[in-house]
Amino acid sequence: MTSPAQPAAVGHLSGHVLLTGGTGFVGQALLERLLVSHPDTRITVLVRGKGSMSGADRITKLLAKPVFGPWRERVGREEAARIFAERVTAHEGSLTEPGALPADLDLVIHSASTVSFDPPIDEAFATNVGGAMALYAALAETGADPHVVHVSTCYVGGIRKGVLPEARLPHEVDWGAEADAAARARDRAELASREPAQLKRLMAEARSSRGKQGPQAVAQATEAARLDLVKGRLVEAGRTRAQSLGWTDVYTLTKAFAERVAEESWGARHRLSIVRPSVIESALAHPFPGWIDGFKVADPLILAFGRGQLPDFPGVPDSVLDVIPVDLVVNAVLAAAATPPAPGAPRYLHSASGASNPLPFHTMYENVRAYFTENPIPDDVRGTARMPTWQFPGDRRIEQALRRAERGADITDRVLQRLPSTARTRDWQRDLDRRRGDLAVMRSLSELYRAYVGTELIFDDTEARRLGAAIPPELAGELGFDPARIDWNDYLQRVHFPAITGLMRVFSRRSGEKPAATEPPALPERQDLVAVFDLEGTVVDSNIVLQYLWVKHADAGTVPTLAETAALLAGLPAYLAAERRDRGEFVRTFLRRYAGMRADRLEAVVRGGYTDTLLAHTSAAALERVREHRAAGHRTVLLTGSIGTLAAPVAALFDEVVASEMHETDGVLTGYLARPPLVDEARAAWLTRYAAKEGFDLTRSYGYGDSAADLPWLALVGTATAVNPDARLAREALRRRWRIVEWRRGGVTRAALQPA
Repeated sequence: MTSPAQPAAVGHLSGHVLLTGGTGFVGQALLERLLVSHPDTRITVLVRGKGSMSGADRITKLLAKPVFGPWRERVGREEAARIFAERVTAHEGSLTEPGALPADLDLVIHSASTVSFDPPIDEAFATNVGGAMALYAALAETGADPHVVHVSTCYVGGIRKGVLPEARLPHEVDWGAEADAAARARDRAELASREPAQLKRLMAEARSSRGKQGPQAVAQATEAARLDLVKGRLVEAGRTRAQSLGWTDVYTLTKAFAERVAEESWGARHRLSIVRPSVIESALAHPFPGWIDGFKVADPLILAFGRGQLPDFPGVPDSVLDVIPVDLVVNAVLAAAATPPAPGAPRYLHSASGASNPLPFHTMYENVRAYFTENPIPDDVRGTARMPTWQFPGDRRIEQALRRAERGADITDRVLQRLPSTARTRDWQRDLDRRRGDLAVMRSLSELYRAYVGTELIFDDTEARRLGAAIPPELAGELGFDPARIDWNDYLQRVHFPAITGLMRVFSRRSGEKPAATEPPALPERQDLVAVFDLEGTVVDSNIVLQYLWVKHADAGTVPTLAETAALLAGLPAYLAAERRDRGEFVRTFLRRYAGMRADRLEAVVRGGYTDTLLAHTSAAALERVREHRAAGHRTVLLTGSIGTLAAPVAALFDEVVASEMHETDGVLTGYLARPPLVDEARAAWLTRYAAKEGFDLTRSYGYGDSAADLPWLALVGTATAVNPDARLAREALRRRWRIVEWRRGGVTRAALQPA
């Protein structure tokens, strides 16, 4: 290991710099520092296009980011734009395909990597290991001899106790073989997911949850579940393989292998510095206190606690949570860049706080609890979150408690799915969904962070402190990186926690998440909108079974016998089973009971007592809503899976009724439909075509339904309302924040059935 250069050389950079990861958190901070504090540099940023935006466009847009705010204000926006355009160039390419790099590079700062701790194994290896291989191969092709600063992480030390020195990692794992195996992992997972037995299981689960929505919904749910299965297996493969080799996760494993790539591909003959930061968080001072770009490693844990989602946690209270502000990391990287080691003798530096200024995990917990007690996070359901008191019971007890809670939530969910949907059961469902969300957060964070908040590994920073001491005193305030200067209580309470809670509020506003609607939306007066109402369960509290009974009772000449009623009741389980499998099958099966009835007699029965019975089950609120839509100029459409004759009493209120039609011979119903019933996703297909033909804007139109079978077409309209919804539709409406209404039945007269 070489000694740092003399003080006069520290802190001053010039020449041509290649920067990778320039659009990321650390990359932005590095780019800003190079522009502001190292005016003799020109910077090329390796960047790929994204969507319709080119790499050059992405780099240009960086100038508007908050990290450049103080500099923009100081030199003026026009001057900042001129300097940026003059000194910063985009090199279109990616880590794995960097293309032909400039041949006059003096310095390379490689800070790009995957930003996830737990990605699929193939993605982690492709980015971290494959990216390093491609970058160093492209550098070799240039014939240049730049000093490379490879930004890694302290956690490449893996699962171990004691002190990790600033040195080459002591492992002999064949990283090439591991990379080859990781690249093939997706093929294996994809093949396994397509096994017939696996697909049958996924289809059965999809039919159970989506069968009422139609075959395409089942197919889409099956494929989504298969893709989730593949991803889950690849994530688990990465986590398990990393731990089997002695690393916490696939992120640290592949970062360790990327170091080996750098050492073997570049450091053996060229100048190489490897800088290992610990957990990087918001800026201590530069460009301004609290600057951060998105949530970082510890922030989800902090915010989950502030929301009351973590009643306890498997951390070790006296372990060291090694946090380092981003501006100290940037200063360490640039100080290393200004003092290159000798060729063939890589240098290692830790940018960490644990050795010089440790932050015990219990101190972090106490600060988090104190801050959110004083500054509670508002909650639209619970008011403000109640701050838990952690007991630190250890991994085993936390895991046991999580499993019990998850099993309890699953049992509660199965019960709720079988209960009628009411305002009370929907409140229970909403509470359950929130509880399951909290459990999922706790499960995810426990698995992800237990290695980081329970580590007994200390990162030695002797060489980093030696390099920092070489910075001239007049530059130490601006360019220093000594973690001993951090007052943890002040940094956490005054700088970091306010920064991430402010960021949380910004993201909440940007997400556009709207609260669940409670009042009817105002109806614009437009001619290009359609309002679609389902009949059964929405406008009328009925189904085709009840309609059949109403017809039989209203037909004085064919009052059902006791035997016929008993036969109908005996057949109900089969009908309900058919309805769960396929709503169209249910409609076809049940309407066979009309076989042999004369069509004119059915019409007469409907005009008579059937109408009176239907009125007793019709919602006055539904009819009023129909009139409001018509008054606003909207086309009103009534949809029913039953035959149109049975919808005749309310037909005059609508501009159009779309119903099934019964086949007949010589005026006698055969029991067969003239065409397939318009149910579930067939309604969605019909509505899409109808709107296109008639010129209606579905994105601003309205839909009213009561069943999960209505989801395919309700999802097409801009304003969907769940009316007295069943359990599955209620859950989806809560998730999508659709309006849910209870329309009471009865109180409707025959006069009310006349059009306005």
